[in-house]
Amino acid sequence: MQAIETVLFDFGGTLDSDGVAWKERFHALYRSEGLDLSADTFAPAFYGADDALVGALAPTTGLEETVDTLTANFEAELARRGGRTGQRKIHKARGRRVASRFLSEMSFAFARNRPVLETLSQRYRLGVVSNFYGNLEGACESSGLAPLFGAMADSQRVGAEKPDPAIFQAALTELQAKSETTVMVGDSLRRDYEGARRSGMRFIWIAPEGVQAIERDGAGNRSVLAAVTELPDLLDILT
Repeated sequence: MQAIETVLFDFGGTLDSDGVAWKERFHALYRSEGLDLSADTFAPAFYGADDALVGALAPTTGLEETVDTLTANFEAELARRGGRTGQRKIHKARGRRVASRFLSEMSFAFARNRPVLETLSQRYRLGVVSNFYGNLEGACESSGLAPLFGAMADSQRVGAEKPDPAIFQAALTELQAKSETTVMVGDSLRRDYEGARRSGMRFIWIAPEGVQAIERDGAGNRSVLAAVTELPDLLDILT
């Protein structure tokens, strides 16, 4: 294998958490607010709120406005689906509380991961590849991480979603990088790992220990970490 020169990251679930996607984190926060919905009932309402953001936000929109709009959309979606969710009115205050807690948890993750990314940026080209709403650059700017990335490939802007190799290639082209010397770091096997595999890149999976145990038998040739903070040691080995 050739030495690694470029590291690409997923955004949501990877840079802002330890391998837990937005949907699962929002579900946990809403359950703590007393919304007793199963994961199967929660998911369609969340996806409805999530899909409504795609292409609806200005490229410069930061994370606070993004998350506030997502929770407002979700509360409206719950009310619209009242017969199936049992929620027939919009709970604006609850949505604001969930958004505030979600943003606080993200800020903690960014503060913890930033020194690691700064160290990596001295040795590697760094980029972000994300299925996002069209404002990935605004989100990275508001997180304070944007200066560390030479490319930010947003699915809505690129016109291709992971695992389509086209979105990975968009980042590689901007970074003037090659797939064979690139590693993708992400939390989703379906989007990040599969996209990296189809693009000829190596892959590092960020996943909670419980998820690792469930998926390990089918993990194949992947490196598995519990957090971005563990990356430097692993990259030293791979390089």
